[in-house]
Amino acid sequence: MDWDKLKSFHAAAEAGSLTAAGERLGISQSAVSRQIAALEETLGVSLFQRHARGLVLTDSGETLHRSTLDMAVAANAAASALKDQHDTPQGELVVTAPVAFGATWLVPRLGRFAEQHPDLHLDLRLDDREYDLLKLEAECAIRLWAADKADLIQRRLATVATNLYAAPEYLKKYGVPRTPQDLDNHRIIAYHQGEGVPSQMKSLSWACQVGRDDAPPRQASLSVNNVFAMLRAVDAGVGIADVPDYMAATMPRLVPVLPDHTGPRFHLHFIYPSDLRRSTRISAFRDFLTREIEDLRRKPG
Repeated sequence: MDWDKLKSFHAAAEAGSLTAAGERLGISQSAVSRQIAALEETLGVSLFQRHARGLVLTDSGETLHRSTLDMAVAANAAASALKDQHDTPQGELVVTAPVAFGATWLVPRLGRFAEQHPDLHLDLRLDDREYDLLKLEAECAIRLWAADKADLIQRRLATVATNLYAAPEYLKKYGVPRTPQDLDNHRIIAYHQGEGVPSQMKSLSWACQVGRDDAPPRQASLSVNNVFAMLRAVDAGVGIADVPDYMAATMPRLVPVLPDHTGPRFHLHFIYPSDLRRSTRISAFRDFLTREIEDLRRKPG
C-alpha cells in the first residue's frame, strides 16, 4: 500500500476531520480526501463514515488504524534516530511544555540555548494537554507532574510553589481576607477545567476550594484556561487567584493573600522516551534546563 495514502488516512483518523488532517500534513483538504478515496478503492472497503460532526471510523477503518498507529510510531522513531547521527547536537527537537511555564520562564532563556547550540532548532509546543511521548507527538516534555508509563525516563527539575495573590487596588476596594472563609465574599479567578486538560491542573482552582472542606467549591468570577492569563487578570484587579510564585515574582507589586495558607506545589519534570536515551539533542536540552533551573531549586519549596 502507498505510504502517502496511509499517512493521509492515519492523520484523518487521528484528527477526526479532513481539514485538520490536511493541516497536520501540510496539504489541502481535497488532497487528503483524494488519498483516502484512492485507498478505499484499492482495499475495496469503506474506512470512514462521514457525519456533519466529522469522520467516524468504520470497523475496517478501526482495523487499519491499529496498524497505522504502529507504522506512524516506527516512522517517527526512525526520523528521531536519524537526527542524532552526528557528533554534535543538530537538527530539530520537538519539545512540549505547559503554556504558562513555557511562555513565562522557558522562552526568555532560549536565547542562551541558541547561542550554545546554533545548529539545534527547537519546535516548542506550548500546551497544557499531555502529548503522547511514546507515540512521539513530541520528543521530550516539561511537565508539572510525574510520568506514569514505564517506557518514559524522567528527571525532577524543581518544585513549583503556588500561593494566592491580588492587586493592591483590588484589596483596597474589597478588603483583605483574613481567613480562608473570607474568600466567600471575594472575586475568585480559577483555572478552567476544559476537555483534554490533565487532572493535575485542577489544583490551580485551589482558590475555589480552600476553606470549603465540608462545602461545595465557591463559584469563580472568572475561569480561564491559561495560567498566564490568570496572572494578568490578577494584575488588572479582577480578583484573587492561586498562581505559581515564580510567575508572581515577575509582577512584584502583587500582594500575597492569606500567606499562612500555602497553595499546591507541583514537581517539575523533564521526560522523554527510553528509546531516545542516547539522543544528543535531548541530552543537550536536558543539561541546559538543569543549569538554568538552579534559581528555582534554590528557592524554598
